[in-house]
Amino acid sequence: MFRTAFENYGAIVAVFATGIVVRDIAPLLDNKWSDPAVVVVDSNLNFAIPLLGGHHGANEISRKIAELGAVPVLTTATEVHGKPSVEGIADKFGCDIFNKESTIAVNCALLDQQVEVLEVKGPRIVIVDEDVSVLVRKKQAAEVKGESAGKS
Repeated sequence: MFRTAFENYGAIVAVFATGIVVRDIAPLLDNKWSDPAVVVVDSNLNFAIPLLGGHHGANEISRKIAELGAVPVLTTATEVHGKPSVEGIADKFGCDIFNKESTIAVNCALLDQQVEVLEVKGPRIVIVDEDVSVLVRKKQAAEVKGESAGKS
């Protein structure tokens, strides 16, 4: 039922029971970076549940649906604790996340401590540990991806 929407849209708002949506999208899941944001809304507009992609648009969609009277049921840890996420910081500064695997460690750190955001202007060489998220301004991100693709 959801295959076409899953393949063609960045976000899906489903007015269905959560169980129906879970069963139907389960075989379509790939990863948090390519799967669309999925928000489930009950038919009485009581709740808006970001089921998939909370940091990738579903939380924001749920907040917008809340303007119609629904309660947004946000469960991403950073949202629950009123903390920023790497994905939110990247959006705020117009950046892509270069090393996406780092976001788990950095989002966990954002829950417990202040995490400094540094802006480094180039030309520079930056060496980072695995638990450092590297954000690249969107224009530069396209150039970096193009360069690395050309050097393969």
